[in-house]
Amino acid sequence: MGEFELRSYQKEVVERALKGENVIIWLPTGGGKTRAAVYVARRHLETTANAKVMVLVNKVHLVDQHYTKEFEPYLGSGYKLMKVSGDSQEKDFFGIVVQDNDVIICTAQILYNALINKEEAKHVELSDITLLIIDECHHTHKESVYNKIMRCYVEKKLKGQRRIPQILGLTASPGTGGAKVLEEAVNHVLEICANLDSVIVSTKNYTPELEEKVPRPQKTFDIVEKRTADPFGDHIKWMMQQIHGFMSLPPDVRLRECGTQEYEADVVILEQRGVSQDNRLLAQCALHLRQYNDALLINDTLRMMDAYRSLEEFYDTKVITAIDGTDYFLVGLFQENQVELKNFAADPRYENPKMAKLESTLLGQFGPDVQSRGILFSRTRRSTRCLLDWVQKNRTLQKAGIKAAILTGAGNGITYMTQNEQADTIRNFRNGILNLLISTSVAEEGLDIPECNLVVRYGLLTNEIAQQQASGRARARDSQYSVVAQKGGREIRREHINEYLEELTGKAIARVQSMINPTETTECCVYVFLGIATNWV
Repeated sequence: MGEFELRSYQKEVVERALKGENVIIWLPTGGGKTRAAVYVARRHLETTANAKVMVLVNKVHLVDQHYTKEFEPYLGSGYKLMKVSGDSQEKDFFGIVVQDNDVIICTAQILYNALINKEEAKHVELSDITLLIIDECHHTHKESVYNKIMRCYVEKKLKGQRRIPQILGLTASPGTGGAKVLEEAVNHVLEICANLDSVIVSTKNYTPELEEKVPRPQKTFDIVEKRTADPFGDHIKWMMQQIHGFMSLPPDVRLRECGTQEYEADVVILEQRGVSQDNRLLAQCALHLRQYNDALLINDTLRMMDAYRSLEEFYDTKVITAIDGTDYFLVGLFQENQVELKNFAADPRYENPKMAKLESTLLGQFGPDVQSRGILFSRTRRSTRCLLDWVQKNRTLQKAGIKAAILTGAGNGITYMTQNEQADTIRNFRNGILNLLISTSVAEEGLDIPECNLVVRYGLLTNEIAQQQASGRARARDSQYSVVAQKGGREIRREHINEYLEELTGKAIARVQSMINPTETTECCVYVFLGIATNWV
């Protein structure tokens, strides 16, 4: 069996778990939460009669990652381990798998299905499990599958059933749940604790060691001035106004500013309304407006030609399927303006200044004789493809030795990656075959990605949890965390808000930790779960 020693701060955060208490371990990305969980699991197996450890993850690829990288190397020679996910045959007789193994690593959905399935071969009782480890446990809220499992747990606890598993949650960032003030943030943390029937622990005595192990990157705001002129974007907005006039917007409809995510939300609702009312004019116009709005969003973040091509791809299919006057108007509008749009998109005088700033940010960390790794985070799968195309065609970046690839979520469809493709990309990144990942949010949480010298957030409006986890990827010495954005733009405002919320999260956790005396049990958490959290504030 593999041997390993915990760092002092890890020993501190597992103390209460080793005594059998329900605990949420709060450590930053790269702090070794999973390794601490393996240690607790091994001690539990050694000291508990008929021990049964189950490790729950919220993403399929994490099943194999936790099995291969963490649990099997240290527990495999002394205990029977099994990994089970949606494409595993073992899920069809999961109840037997649980009986026959000491440690089971699976997606949370597999366990929940087994809890509610009455077939003997598939059924599992929570009483079959003695230690339940929940990865990325901040997702235990509302109707998440984690929370459904914990509801089963709390029901059994309130009925006085003695054999229920010990809970061990792992998180880098509980967040504030949308709260902006301390009291509400405290309630959110209490709710997470309640949902997991656990206390939340972090290092108090060994903070310098943790900071040495997980250094914070230098944060930079790489700001660009607004375009002096944007004839391509202006022309698209003019075309959208033509559609507004053609469709005769209902008097109760107010569309927000073109080129924003708010406008996109408005036209999605408008399209749904057209479909439900069997109003094809409304539905089709809303569908096309959404494409133009997407082009404006792309134009704001990427190259003008990327935005133009998104429209061209859409209308290449629409020419074939035009069936009535609405289609002829909408397709005709694009065709009549197509040449002008393409000419604007090809004019270098009006190119997006963010691209030049992004280039200089990358060149600050990469060079022909520089060993560096970076992640460039972008919002959509389309934007990652466009950015990869830009990197590969940019001679300056190629001379700097940048070898880039896309990393997006696994799933069905040509724009998704398979799990094997994900694994191959990360392996190539670790081995140095690649040195830049262009990724959607999939790389923020969970994936076993090597420490980076540079993390760039580009065109993103996300919450404080995503920001913290992205920042946590830049943990090499003297690393940089860069936000490339327009002066006065929403990305900058959101980043500053997230900084405040990150600080607020820490204060809320400290407040919650001060409430619960270490000698008390976690019974208070069950009461919070039942909706009386205010008694503990």
